[in-house]
Amino acid sequence: MTVVSVSMPEELLERIDTFSEEHGYTGRSEVIREAARNLLGEFEDRRLEDRDLMAVVTVLFEYETTSVEERMMQLRHEHEGLVASNFHSHVGERHCMELFVLEGNLEEVSTFVGKIRATRDTLTVDYSVTPVDGFDPASGLGPLSGHSEAEDGESGSDAADDTGHDH
Repeated sequence: MTVVSVSMPEELLERIDTFSEEHGYTGRSEVIREAARNLLGEFEDRRLEDRDLMAVVTVLFEYETTSVEERMMQLRHEHEGLVASNFHSHVGERHCMELFVLEGNLEEVSTFVGKIRATRDTLTVDYSVTPVDGFDPASGLGPLSGHSEAEDGESGSDAADDTGHDH
């Protein structure tokens, strides 16, 4: 197996160690491998391919980090055919929240969420994806939702769909 060196804030490393111990993992590497597989597999849900989708993406960042706000505006314009709506709000004294409503296909939504996640200094990125063509909750094709946290530009992900499968 190849050994890879990864930089991350000490706080994130401590969270990984605690998670590993609490959930019975053999160590950090096992947690990181599973997180990578989950992140890479999130948008590989074949049930969503070739479907019309609606997605809601919420981004939280610190108020003083104007580079994130500028990047959000740039992405909104860059993907104006995908972004149906966009909302900016102040949250508490130190944070801003950017909310995007998207209408498009899986590839477009995946690309957009990936660009948001890659934005340095975001604190969290949450999203949900729902097929809007013939939506039937009984079919198991309900919302696919995910969450990722970024610390100092590093991204991770925890996601689960309504069928109980981890992504």
